[in-house]
Amino acid sequence: MTSSTPPAALPGHPPYGGHGPEAPGPTSPYPADNHRPISRLDDLHATAQRIAANVERVLVGKPEVVRIALVTLLAEGHLLVEDVPGVGKTSLAKALARSIDCSVSRIQFTPDLLPSDVTGVSIFNRQTSEFEFRPGPVFANIVVGDEINRASPKTQSALLECMEEHQVTVDAKTYELQSPFMVIATQNPIEMEGTYALPEAQRDRFTARVSIGYPDPQAELAMVDEHAAKDVFKTLKPVSTGDQVRGLIETVRGVQIAQEVRRYAVELVSATRRLSEIRIGASPRSTLHLVRAARAQAALSGRDFVVPDDMHLVAIPVLAHRLVLTPEAQAARRSPAELIRGLIQRVPVPQADPAAQWARGRQ
Repeated sequence: MTSSTPPAALPGHPPYGGHGPEAPGPTSPYPADNHRPISRLDDLHATAQRIAANVERVLVGKPEVVRIALVTLLAEGHLLVEDVPGVGKTSLAKALARSIDCSVSRIQFTPDLLPSDVTGVSIFNRQTSEFEFRPGPVFANIVVGDEINRASPKTQSALLECMEEHQVTVDAKTYELQSPFMVIATQNPIEMEGTYALPEAQRDRFTARVSIGYPDPQAELAMVDEHAAKDVFKTLKPVSTGDQVRGLIETVRGVQIAQEVRRYAVELVSATRRLSEIRIGASPRSTLHLVRAARAQAALSGRDFVVPDDMHLVAIPVLAHRLVLTPEAQAARRSPAELIRGLIQRVPVPQADPAAQWARGRQ
């Protein structure tokens, strides 16, 4: 394969071989690769750049959050955005949805929302004397669930089948959801009044969780300048289509991952179950999500094979929200992100030639 320089990284994204601010880890044994990425990866990178730039018009100064949102989209996953009110949770979800020319729906979760308000309901038609199914808002490519933890657990569980199986069952009939299908849910911290903590089963369905945080003064001033004179959302136009996103997802599916790197993912996840500070470790589903997210990260970096650094860059967003700390660890103010950083430092990274790993992964 002809050698060439891979495409530049996304805005705010460290080049291949580096670690983002959220996931410091050991230096990878892999040098920068010289394999020329296939043209589909070039197309993926260009499209991802356009989407990222579009979203950052709304969410100023948060390129790392935008990167994880794109990784989740390309990994066919679902994103949970958790933070205090007013930092841009809903704006991120709406901006990503509007950047893609596909069907979008929004659900405002409230305590009185019913499961049928989410999935749809069968209504009796007097003219035909038959029940007709009226689809709910989950029948869209991108579903924005605003303040999901303000709904009752029963209504929250209505999303379980949708997120995992990409289908809805109503009155013993199964309806397929659209493709691509992504749920972007926002929630306030559980300390906030009027919230219901998401159960472990629901949290585990989300591929990644991000916390936006407050912007720095310079980014906040840029946001004021951008939003003061106009409504940015009214001028936000799609820069990609649903068909293009489906093509990008197919490209990510073709990213190779060698057996040694797969084993590293398993060891990293299983290590969370052995820590004394953790009461419930990451599930086997999280291993699958970690591998898929690493594939997407590799594709965004211009490679058609995965290296451990890809997993380092997505490990905290993918794993942290699944971990349940012991009461002692909570009292000591330990955090899941801190524990995952420690595991990245301690779990041995595969020592192998990247070209050989890449070749074996393609076999």
